[in-house]
Amino acid sequence: MERRNFIKKTIAGSAATLFVPTILPSNVFGQTSVNRKINVGQIGCGRIARSHDMPGVMQYDAARLIAVSDLDSNRMKDGKKLVEDYYAKKTGSGKAVDVKMYADYREMLLDKDIDAVVISTPDHQHSQPAIEAALAGKDVYLQKPTSLTLEEGRILVDIIRKKGTVLQVGTQQRAMPQFRIAAELVRNGRIGKLHTVKIGLPGDPAGPEATPMPVPANLNYDAWLGSTPEVPYTEIGVHPQKGYGRPGWLRRDQFGAGMITGWGQHHYDSAAWGMDTELTGPTSVEAVAEFPKSGLWNVHGDFMAKAEYTNGITMFTSSGSYPNGIKYIGEDGWIFVSRGSYTASASDPVSAAASSKALDASDPAILGSVIGPNEIHLKKISEQHGDWLNSIASRKDPISDVEKGHRACSICLITHISMKLGRKVYWNPNTERFSNDTEANAMLSRPQRFPYGVNNIKGI
Repeated sequence: MERRNFIKKTIAGSAATLFVPTILPSNVFGQTSVNRKINVGQIGCGRIARSHDMPGVMQYDAARLIAVSDLDSNRMKDGKKLVEDYYAKKTGSGKAVDVKMYADYREMLLDKDIDAVVISTPDHQHSQPAIEAALAGKDVYLQKPTSLTLEEGRILVDIIRKKGTVLQVGTQQRAMPQFRIAAELVRNGRIGKLHTVKIGLPGDPAGPEATPMPVPANLNYDAWLGSTPEVPYTEIGVHPQKGYGRPGWLRRDQFGAGMITGWGQHHYDSAAWGMDTELTGPTSVEAVAEFPKSGLWNVHGDFMAKAEYTNGITMFTSSGSYPNGIKYIGEDGWIFVSRGSYTASASDPVSAAASSKALDASDPAILGSVIGPNEIHLKKISEQHGDWLNSIASRKDPISDVEKGHRACSICLITHISMKLGRKVYWNPNTERFSNDTEANAMLSRPQRFPYGVNNIKGI
């Protein structure tokens, strides 16, 4: 009945009601820790933290958010107030929690009261705090993309596995029923042999020139730049000083790669679920892209990419040719899946009004097909943060573990390298190197400005 009810709701256009969290019962953490909450620290208190990650954790009685950290002191204070107001309203007490503030997240990692951290920082600040958190014995919820480079992504995976850290990547599409249903139908042959996947992503606009500005007193700009080169401060290149609109760093190549990583990891992760390629990668990628010729915002614009896999599947990705979502095409039909009307924040680049149907197929009968007890059933969760908390209790891998996250991010980064080179590249997913391509292999890492960066972490 679940599949039929979901299809009925989707056709009726009610996909917004599908993302419903469940509360973990206290006994999920075992009889010896019935009253033991997981104490969580929040690293980064910006747009995605406030709208998605902090509420995502605080909704569960099994967890307690007790500390916040941000390099912008105003945002850190706002984060503290958000948490304290949430718990005050939830408990009916004005003194439910006194949230600690850490201007340096590394000091937070020394706090023995904290069991786990959520990392919602800019893309170039993902792998380093995640590695340092693992080394400090904390479990991690990490916003995507998993890394800025292939090299630091693999280092992250190795450290997480070595330390036994529970790391969940924030690819929350795995919690949305339509993505699991689509992947199950494809994996169980409901459209015949899969041969083509088409992925549509949003695009990013070019930006204006920007005059250097004085660094605000509330921002530790040197630490914010981290391992990337020193460049003059400008507000549209970092984040708004008032409000929590979409930040300009998302559109700067220095701090990320644009939509190929911004939404690419979401869709590549979901596509791999249906393609059964979660722990591997393509053998070749060929991409062409437009890049701005001027202006501060310099990530790619419109692009087209083609990736080939050893299982015979060809995957095409575009920012302008396909609707936002994933289309699986097999010998006997096709299935299309998207977020529908769901948005992670008010400033998502694709509005709910412009979104596609959450689930569609060449024949409606495909969507009503029942997966039998002896067929492939993919892991089912109701919400990503809750799955992470369950995994902390069980010490089992969450649905979006570090290896799967790294592999999905790798496709983004390989595609970005092909965009930059303007030619086809050949990839070995086992060695994680390009074949006979010195120029491409040199792009698997970036220089790291001391004392920041993964290569400057003590203890690895």
